[in-house]
Amino acid sequence: MTSYKKAAGGLDAITATLRHTFREAGVLRGTRALLKMNQRSGFDCAGCAWPEPSHRHIAEFCENGAKAMADMATRKLVDAGFFDRWSIDALQKQTDIWLNDQGRLTAPMVKWPGASHYVTVSWDDAFKLIAQQLNSCAHPDEAIFYTSGRASNEAAYLYQLFARHFGTNNLPDCSNMCHESSGTGMLESVGVGKGTVSLADFELADAVLVIGQNPGTNHPRMLTALQSAHRRGCQIIAVNPIREVALERFTHPQEITKLLSRGEPIATLYLQVKTGGDIALFKGLMRLVIEKDHIDPDFIEQFTSDFESYKTKLSKLSWDDILHASGLAHEEIEKCAAILSSSKRVIACWAMGLTQHEHAVGNIQEVTNLMLMLGQIGKPGAGLCPVRGHSNVQGDRTMGIWEKPSPDFLDKLKARYGFDPPYEHGHDTIGAIEAMRDRRAKVFVGLGGNFLSATPDTPITAQALQNCQLTVHIATKLNRGHLHCGDFALLLPALSRVDKDMQAHGPQFVTVEDSMSVVHASRGHITPPSRDVMSEPSIIAHMAHATLGVRSRVDWLSLAGNYDLIRDEVAAVIPHFERFNERVRKPDGFVLPNDAAQRRFETSTKKARFMWHDIARFALEPHQLLMMTIRSHDQFNTTVYSANDRYRSVKGNRHVILMNESDIGRLGFAEGDTVRITSHFKGVHRHLDGFKVTPFAIAPSCAATYFPECNALVPLGQHDMRSRTPASKSVVISLTKHVT
Repeated sequence: MTSYKKAAGGLDAITATLRHTFREAGVLRGTRALLKMNQRSGFDCAGCAWPEPSHRHIAEFCENGAKAMADMATRKLVDAGFFDRWSIDALQKQTDIWLNDQGRLTAPMVKWPGASHYVTVSWDDAFKLIAQQLNSCAHPDEAIFYTSGRASNEAAYLYQLFARHFGTNNLPDCSNMCHESSGTGMLESVGVGKGTVSLADFELADAVLVIGQNPGTNHPRMLTALQSAHRRGCQIIAVNPIREVALERFTHPQEITKLLSRGEPIATLYLQVKTGGDIALFKGLMRLVIEKDHIDPDFIEQFTSDFESYKTKLSKLSWDDILHASGLAHEEIEKCAAILSSSKRVIACWAMGLTQHEHAVGNIQEVTNLMLMLGQIGKPGAGLCPVRGHSNVQGDRTMGIWEKPSPDFLDKLKARYGFDPPYEHGHDTIGAIEAMRDRRAKVFVGLGGNFLSATPDTPITAQALQNCQLTVHIATKLNRGHLHCGDFALLLPALSRVDKDMQAHGPQFVTVEDSMSVVHASRGHITPPSRDVMSEPSIIAHMAHATLGVRSRVDWLSLAGNYDLIRDEVAAVIPHFERFNERVRKPDGFVLPNDAAQRRFETSTKKARFMWHDIARFALEPHQLLMMTIRSHDQFNTTVYSANDRYRSVKGNRHVILMNESDIGRLGFAEGDTVRITSHFKGVHRHLDGFKVTPFAIAPSCAATYFPECNALVPLGQHDMRSRTPASKSVVISLTKHVT
């Protein structure tokens, strides 16, 4: 059985942090950047969106955040000579790790129709090409404007304004692929699509549910909050098909005297639910809460609707169905219910283990039902906490990056800027891929990220990009998405979060919003990789200026030269951003209001709603497993730093499939066998070869593989019907032994 013998964090985390930082950025440059990371006068981590504490340590970063920083502060450069040496076809044969390791992009590059290489192009000519291609569209909806969660509030606001002024709501973003289910479910249930807790609530909670989430890899600074909570007696309940070491024990890297220990426990109770069995677990917990009369009747009466009908349906469920679907014993669910019922304050946290299923919105609304039943929303130390995995994906949505904007928001744009914005909904990520695949869209503009590697059905997405007349990638480093080009293709090098940003009016800063609705400033401190690299707001402003011309009364280039002017525009349009420039200059920024946290539920009933969902059922054949895609520890979203996964003791190979030992034997395999993985969806089969069978502590009938390598197995058409988030955590697969 593959297992990590040490605690998460500790000396290994320190060693890995320093090794990667110094190798990429050098000792002096790397140290200077680390000491500015997540500090009030420094730059915000481009990693996860976990908030900064009020009291900040001199080393306010985690291993994965430091790696993300060093990746941008690297001294390696990808210049014109690099593209002279490497054709696009040759680059496609390299690994994702190799591509990322080549360094920062330093100059705008173009691939002309029929060409085999990228070549340099001036910024002016690049913007002219974009304008020409966009303005040749038969309809504005032939253009796609994709956004990564790395973009700042200032860049996001300009981007959505440009797209809508151009005439389309085709603004897919990375939220479509991760927490769209959270927003969809919570908006309907409690009237807000964001979490209802603050970091201070973790200091008061008596119990914390950590559901479908691996904070040790994806949000490591969260472990500090969980450790602190555990030390004062808070009970941590981990719900995850995989046993993750960071949820079991943790050594804080900054506690020198404990670095050689085996770490402190984190989870009081660990429930290895079956993949996709969360709704069944929540139903079981609510059955017990009702049977033992541990509901909060006053809260339910005053603040919720539809409870009695929900209770009636719940009473008709059989325990056999609950236990079979969840994969848990009755005693395990009882232990969890007892902890929750005896706790005055409960926080429920989750990530993509809940949001990437065909029944993902159901997952979110059922955990919300549980918290409503207990009266655990809208009081100190309690509430809902979807933990965002990208630093400003929440801020991007606040700034208007959404394919389904409200009419009120569009009316404000019309009044402010004097153009008629489109009111028809645009394409989300799935719709954008389908539109490019079917040649209904012909221009793709990507603001950061790695669209190809982040999305499902990789071969289809690659072909969709190649169907375009123009693909534009605003990027910091080379990735695989840049190698599947339209007829024309542009690579536009952008400043990163760590870089100094000098514009016409002097040094600039940007702002971001974290998972808990705190808006604060981020100031780069590192010399950029080249004088020919532009900031994202400046690139967007120049694109808009070149494309819209006299059609727009917006002074785009002035906005690019002074970000205070952008923030003034935000303050005039986006609710709760009044006096934006003044408030964001305060040391810790400001917190956006949250109605649900104040027990004001702006739903269709003006109360929080109990929403019923049937238990998810998977009709697996005896030879089939339910596969989820996961990240390794040495990885940030689509960026993979090495082929190792320290916390799962996987070394030198990401082409592995993690399986329960009983399934390995039952299916006739042995540890180390090489297999073909086949996914099954609506009669269509997708295949990947060369995966090593690896035993792991995962629930029976479940399997795990790495993202993005196995995105090719995730069907484009398999997604939640409401949020349209890909079902990357519930892919039906079978295995066949590879014969050499």
